[in-house]
Amino acid sequence: MTWDWSTINGWINTPWITLGKTPITIASVAGLIIILVFVWWFSSIVERTLRSIALRGQHVTSSTVYAFTRLVRYVVWIVGTLIGLTYVGFNLSSLAFLGGAIGLGVGFGLQNIFSNFISGIIILVEKTLKIGDYVDLQSGVRGTVVEIAMRYTRVTTNDEVDVLVPNSEFINGRVTNWTFGNRTRRIRVPFGVAYGTDKNAVREAGLAAAAAVPGLIIDATHPVIVPLRAFGDNSLNFELLAWVGPELIDKPGGTASKLLWALEDELTRRGIELPFPQRDINIRSGTLAVKLDTPADQRGRSERESIGEKPA
Repeated sequence: MTWDWSTINGWINTPWITLGKTPITIASVAGLIIILVFVWWFSSIVERTLRSIALRGQHVTSSTVYAFTRLVRYVVWIVGTLIGLTYVGFNLSSLAFLGGAIGLGVGFGLQNIFSNFISGIIILVEKTLKIGDYVDLQSGVRGTVVEIAMRYTRVTTNDEVDVLVPNSEFINGRVTNWTFGNRTRRIRVPFGVAYGTDKNAVREAGLAAAAAVPGLIIDATHPVIVPLRAFGDNSLNFELLAWVGPELIDKPGGTASKLLWALEDELTRRGIELPFPQRDINIRSGTLAVKLDTPADQRGRSERESIGEKPA
């Protein structure tokens, strides 16, 4: 069989199926794929260019720029796709059947993908979640938001582990955003001392421990407090309350460890005893009757057991 240009041209332009009034050929499908790849590449170029230009301004934040440029990318991608469909020859008015098929697919298996995409757009528009926010999710994920994509949000933990969280989880679940309004938060560190300890000395130790940790905010608006919380089984239970600044707000575990370290040093320096479990044992006097078997009693019991008698 001889393959010439006319044969190849006729083969790639031969309609496979007809969608509405639009014939579907190999050439149209290949052209659509090329246009989609170009639109996807062009939308990413537009996003990066706008972001680099916008970040030069002095009155815009990086989170606002990220949300705006990401939405622009989605718009360019959608508009470019529609233009590509029209250019290739698809009659958009005849795609009602395709839209119905997509809707059916969303109802049976793509609802999660569609839900995550819409949730991502809601997050970008509402700005309830921004790049750089430190979040604590209901699922137990805790870390810094580094990317908000179409389907997921990438959260980097303090162990440098990237967790891809579906966008719908931020809409449907409980989210604690430590940096939503400002970059200061109060941290609570519970501890205990032995009974009989001077409470004022414990308070001074707590204040000195907070002053020894860099990155804490200590002023008239953000004072360090060492309240007595409860009388425990073995200790007086106190709590050290201190305000952390931007340097430590995304390291709650490490900050608590630093405060406990400094607190133990201060308590030891002041001779304050740390508690340990204590139990009181009461011994009552009295008599206890004890009967010891003689060798004869033991032989008799063995003989009775050998003939099947139950021991008395």
